[in-house]
Amino acid sequence: MPYDRSWMGYGMVGALQAGAIALAVGIAMYVLIHAYGKRNGWHHGQELAISVILAFVLAGGQDIWNLFYFNVAPLQSLALLRLKLAAVHDPDAIGLRTFFDFTGALVGVAIGWAMFSGGLRDALNGVRKS
Repeated sequence: MPYDRSWMGYGMVGALQAGAIALAVGIAMYVLIHAYGKRNGWHHGQELAISVILAFVLAGGQDIWNLFYFNVAPLQSLALLRLKLAAVHDPDAIGLRTFFDFTGALVGVAIGWAMFSGGLRDALNGVRKS
């Protein structure tokens, strides 16, 4: 998500903050997609998949793009590399931040599913019956 990261910490602290933001985005995405999907007759799998993808893109899109760009795009000069790195908040921990973006989005969607769809209740009832 392209938001101002000047207030975020560096290293593990910044990664945990990014993960917390992704967790909140994951819950919000599931609530919105569940409300839309319920009216249109979607199954839980469709709601979960679309919610996770949207949470990945919204919460970690900028970090994912930067990680992809630095690993794949050919940088022809050292000056261009310095220019691109200067635009990234905490380039040393970009991989860690991306991992926590993914993890936070997945956990957020799972929490949203458990809270708002009755999925946790159904899962526990299935375990109790077996």
